[in-house]
Amino acid sequence: MKFIPAALLVAASLASAGIAHAADELPLAKAKNCMSCHAVDKKLVGPGYKEVAAKYKGDKAAAANVAAKIKNGGKGAWGAIPMPPNNVTEAEAKRLADWVLSLQ
Repeated sequence: MKFIPAALLVAASLASAGIAHAADELPLAKAKNCMSCHAVDKKLVGPGYKEVAAKYKGDKAAAANVAAKIKNGGKGAWGAIPMPPNNVTEAEAKRLADWVLSLQ
């Protein structure tokens, strides 16, 4: 039996944890009715989440700004149809924003 270096095991578990975290937010998005107006990879009423991630790529303030829009709603950034405020906690808004921004 070969030994796998501990550093490799730690790196692999951290990488898979990050992937799992991002994937785990889809049920939250569905539960909060986000998917009624958004899809991951295409425009519905609002932009697709991959489009949002591309728009804010490299923006250090993106997570906070997107979380605020998720919680409080917004208008004008993606067209004429406003996004209403959503019934989410600050923590849920942050989780959803981090997830959306992680999509490629």
